[in-house]
Amino acid sequence: MHPHLHTKDNKGCDEVMQALEECHARGFLYRCTGGCNNAKLAVNMCLRGERLERTRKNREEAKVKRAKAEAAWAKIDAES
Repeated sequence: MHPHLHTKDNKGCDEVMQALEECHARGFLYRCTGGCNNAKLAVNMCLRGERLERTRKNREEAKVKRAKAEAAWAKIDAES
């Protein structure tokens, strides 16, 4: 599997990535005839889920930071 996929953000997908690696180890012809398609789909769906979760968390953190900044600007405007 690609090294950039083995990160702390994708720890939940280690099992399905390992299954895909094992499938790929079965040989080139097995891969070419679609033998690994289900494993590849499982990896893609798992990575997508991990990315969506990170996106959700980042959005929530950004909302909190934005609210703090707006409150600070409101306070500055009120004092002026």
